[in-house]
Amino acid sequence: MFQLLEEIKGAKSIGISGHIRPDGDCVGSCMALYLYLKKCVQPGTEVKVYLEAPADIFDTIACIDEIREAAAETETLDVFFALDCESGRLGDAQRLFEEAGKRINVDHHISNCGCGMVNYIDAQASSTSELVYDLMDPAQIDTEIAKAVYIGIIHDTGVFQYSNTSPKTMRIAAELIGYGFDFSALIEKTFYEKTYVQSQIMGRALLESIRFLDGRCIVSSVSRRLMEFYHVTNRDLEGIVAQLRNIRDVECAIFMYETDVLEYKVSMRSTDKVDVAKIAAYFGGGGHKKAAGCTMSGTFHDVVNNLSLQIEKQLDGEEG
Repeated sequence: MFQLLEEIKGAKSIGISGHIRPDGDCVGSCMALYLYLKKCVQPGTEVKVYLEAPADIFDTIACIDEIREAAAETETLDVFFALDCESGRLGDAQRLFEEAGKRINVDHHISNCGCGMVNYIDAQASSTSELVYDLMDPAQIDTEIAKAVYIGIIHDTGVFQYSNTSPKTMRIAAELIGYGFDFSALIEKTFYEKTYVQSQIMGRALLESIRFLDGRCIVSSVSRRLMEFYHVTNRDLEGIVAQLRNIRDVECAIFMYETDVLEYKVSMRSTDKVDVAKIAAYFGGGGHKKAAGCTMSGTFHDVVNNLSLQIEKQLDGEEG
């Protein structure tokens, strides 16, 4: 672990970004670091955060309206942080990261080997938000910073139900709620609450799901046409793959939505019997052992057939 404030010492401009289609951990870690650095840097140092527009469930995070568009930035920054991903998933911010005087990468994905001059990669951590918390001086943390970290942790642990939740994670969560924010309301609003159309599209996806490999796997898909019919975006599809995985006897759940002609964004969730990070990496993606994703080309049946070959090898014990 590096000394955060030492690494940015002397910098006059600092940028922070995370991956495209930012989830709760990405938003939480980026905003927590942004709020912390704004509080700790020397006068005259500018701190900027760049993300694709987060879902409105994260509006409770302080200064969320200060997020900038990376494509519009013309300045070369002294230091740039890539959080919760490697540089290839930064989208428009990748240029800013690569041009920066110092590049720092903080992530907890096992597929990330570190893309910065300084790296803090720990695949055992529950979330990147947990790692960002590790880097902070507790004396400088306030309620708004604590809220942002907490949001990141609850989203990547499924509110502490996933196996990436460690005793350390729970101790950090206890410290965070000690700052006095309404953590139960935060969980309800950012994790469980769904709009009517989000519930409709989830119901449709569950209704049209298909079990295969003797019922050990399940898959569902949403087409662009269906998304247009329900007036939903990819953000409205959060939680569907987790709900598929909750079905009894399912070892691996796949949810995919159409992003272009013969192109799908694929998300997978699994039990200990299937390492979906290995499968996602095989197809150019990444993630964690029990939660991973990738982008694949072909028809729906092409994608399912290609995935099922890799899943079946693991279920039948051909791979470790």
